[in-house]
Amino acid sequence: MGNANNVAAYVLSRTGPLSAMKLQKLCYYSQAWSLVWDEQPLFDDRIEAWQNGPVVRSLYAQHRGQYTIHGWPSGDVALLTADQKATIDAVIESYAKLTAQQLSDLTHSESPWMGARAGVPLGERSEAEITHAAMRSFYASLAGRNDTEVV
Repeated sequence: MGNANNVAAYVLSRTGPLSAMKLQKLCYYSQAWSLVWDEQPLFDDRIEAWQNGPVVRSLYAQHRGQYTIHGWPSGDVALLTADQKATIDAVIESYAKLTAQQLSDLTHSESPWMGARAGVPLGERSEAEITHAAMRSFYASLAGRNDTEVV
């Protein structure tokens, strides 16, 4: 299994510069859909239910204080398989058209983030993990619909 650095590097190689929040959400959705389509996680890194949506803490530690991310030198896209790249490409195709705020709002309406933040007052910090099981269950239910797009 890879790490989130490789996914972040690949996303940025495909999209060009992104806000930190949008990069976080695209990495989150890449992980979620990999769990459904590929039946395995893209990376081991923990995803937490922060106030503005899901955050991969290990990525945040590297981009903290930056608004726009231009590249991800600690990632190696060559370590991703063709199937992993195809999953990430599909996520980019479906989700990258949304703004960072729209992506944040979308995650706030979905059960993996809401469930992890259950009992956490609005505006409060949380380090609660969004589990693979919660992501797989929710996004698999979306995949069961007859939609041709992810969103």
